[in-house]
Amino acid sequence: MKFSESLKKNRDFRTVYLKGRSRADKVLAMYAMENGTKRNRLGISVSKKVGNSVVRHRIARLVRENYRLNEENYTRGTDIIVVGRFRAREADFHTIGKSMRSMAAGLGIYNEKEDQQVF
Repeated sequence: MKFSESLKKNRDFRTVYLKGRSRADKVLAMYAMENGTKRNRLGISVSKKVGNSVVRHRIARLVRENYRLNEENYTRGTDIIVVGRFRAREADFHTIGKSMRSMAAGLGIYNEKEDQQVF
């Protein structure tokens, strides 16, 4: 990821949850907040209620890859947390990507460019 790094610290997650804006659908929930830098920070959270570690890591990999492929379209300087919900278990790559793009657009952090869109 060129313009991004991981969001890892618990206090950073809590700050985004408390002060950030959010959108959700049946597959994922997304929280976003400006971070005052020129880099994005991506955090991924999938509860044990969703499934075992294999299922949770699969969801995290799909989210991370969808973000990586569309990274240029996300507004820079944003902390983003993506939360996998129970229905993400059955979701495929394209469903998760569509969900992420629509929620990010709803939060105003996704500027889709026609010629650069990757599915």
